Formats: sequence, C-alpha cells, structure tokens
Amino acid sequence: MFRPVILVYALAAIPAAVAAEPPLAVEIVTARAEGQIVSHSLTGEIRAHDSLSAAFPAGGRLVEVTVEAGARVKQGAVLARMDSVQQEQALRAAEAGLQTAAADHRQAAENLDRQDALLERGATTRIARDGAEDALRVAEGALAEAQATLDRARKALDDSVLTAPEDATVTQRLAEPGQIVGAAQPVMELALGAGIDAIFDVPEVLLTGTGDIPAVTLNLIERPEISFTGRIEEVSPVVDAAKGTVSVKVHVSDPPEGLTFGEAVRGTAAQSEPARVSLPYTAISATAAGPAVWQVDPATMAVSTLPIAIDRYETGRIVVAAGIADGALIVARGAQLLYPGRIVRAAGGAP
Repeated sequence: MFRPVILVYALAAIPAAVAAEPPLAVEIVTARAEGQIVSHSLTGEIRAHDSLSAAFPAGGRLVEVTVEAGARVKQGAVLARMDSVQQEQALRAAEAGLQTAAADHRQAAENLDRQDALLERGATTRIARDGAEDALRVAEGALAEAQATLDRARKALDDSVLTAPEDATVTQRLAEPGQIVGAAQPVMELALGAGIDAIFDVPEVLLTGTGDIPAVTLNLIERPEISFTGRIEEVSPVVDAAKGTVSVKVHVSDPPEGLTFGEAVRGTAAQSEPARVSLPYTAISATAAGPAVWQVDPATMAVSTLPIAIDRYETGRIVVAAGIADGALIVARGAQLLYPGRIVRAAGGAP
C-alpha cells in the first residue's frame, strides 16, 4: 500500500542527487580555426629526364657488351656487338650478286648499241633491236634489285653493332655476352642529356586537394645533409591498381655534384590549407549519427553532444571539417565520464 509513495519519493530524489554532484573537472579547450601548413614526405628515386632503351633491330646472340652501368659514352660509341657471321656472309653474297647484275647490265647495254648500229645499216630487224632493248630493261631491274639487296645486307651488318645515338650515361645493363636477345629487346638503358628527375609513387588521396602544387625539397637518403629543390612536372593520369598510387615526376632544378641515377631521395612538400579547427584525439566521442564532441555551455557549464564532420586524423589530433563554431568550448579530456547536462569545470582554472 505504501510502495507507490516510496517510489515517488525515490524518483524525486534522483535529480536532487544529480544536482548535488560537484562539477566534474575536465580539460576544456577553446576551438579556434587556424590555417595550417601540411607537409608530406615520400621516398623516390633519381632518374634521367630523357631516357632511351637501346636495342638491336634484329635478334641474335651477343658476343660483346663494351660498357658498364654508370659509364659516360659519346655519340657513336660502340655499346654492344652481336654475332655477325650470317650478316657477313649475306653481304659477300650480295656484293657478288651486284657484280653479276652489273656485268649483265653492261652486256645488255652494249648489245642494244650494236643493234641500233645494225638497224641503221639495215643489217638487222626491228624485232631484234626491240628485243635487245627489252633485255636491257630487264638487266636494269636486276641491277637495281642487286643494289637494294646489297644495301640491306650492309644495313643488317651495321645493325649487329649497337652504338650510342648521342652523348649519354649508361644507367642499366640488361644483357650479357652469350645471351640470345630478341628484336627490339632492351640491352641497356641510357640517360640522354643532363636533365634529372625524381620519381615518386604518391598515394592517390594526397593528390585530391585543390591547392597549387608546391615546390618539393629533396634530400638524399644516404647523404641527408645534401638538400636541393625540384618542381612537379608531370602527374600520371593512371592509378596503380595494386598499390593505389600515382607516379609523380619532379624535375630537379639544381642537382648537386655527384648526384647519380638510381639514388634514393626523400621529397618533402609543404602546402597551406584553409583554416580548420583541430582538437586533441581524446576529445572525440560518438553518437548514433556519427562522430561528436562534448560542448560546454559557458553560462551553465553544462555539456551537450555536438555532431561534427572529421576532415582527417593526424598523430595525436583530429582536424574538423565542419560542425564546430569558432570560439566554442570543447571538452578535450574526461569525455568518457560525461552525459548530457553534466556540470563541469575546467581543470586547473578557466578555459
């Protein structure tokens, strides 16, 4: 009979007990939207600005590779030789064929001249004279064909020797003597000219910003005290499906002395971002709708949840995209002990 009355008194006592709780000491920060300089560092590789894969136009067996990786070569320098026995034999046969065709052509020309002279004296027929002219035309065609065969044979013999198309640096040796190589199979990589680039595999997400592409500061991994600069010259339009990265070419504007192709380099790019609120990672909480923080009412010091949109997570902090007004009071530490309406105070003094 008295139980409902007891229950009413008990329920009425709960708000009084809550109100009697002392303010909870928490760390409170004032949200301030500030511009940020964000820097990213990645490791890349030094490569030639202009490169060429040197290869033979026809397949065969290598008998000599005359240069090593890192060698500087002049235009026309021999890089490698292929077994040329067949080409030499084909050249001798073509030379013999040309001599035969030339002799046949001379004989046909002399025969035509003789037929012309006999025809003028009436000592031969028009048919015989025209037959001599036809024979000369056939000999001319055979001579031209023999000359073309000889040209092809000489070209094939020349192609058995691989030479540098211009002054270059050998960056990679891809074949060794005795190896069978196919037509157009690269035998070595050449760096043409003096231009140098640094190539980086950049995560796709880092290229989604709308700001200007900044200059890049470069440091050698093995010699970090050496610093130089570069500018982003080319961004590949293709994303590597396996790694989710995009190839970015940075042109080195002032390469230091002793910089060699293939060296590992660290590139650092700093970029300014729009003003955003950043908070300690301990401030983040959650609601059914998503991430949130606890906001403090400066008049009553009562807390309430405030939904936010997060731009990104960084070491020790979160960067807020939207949801927090500039100057708002946010609980930075102690959020796990809060509930809506809880009265708090700033630990160690005013916020």
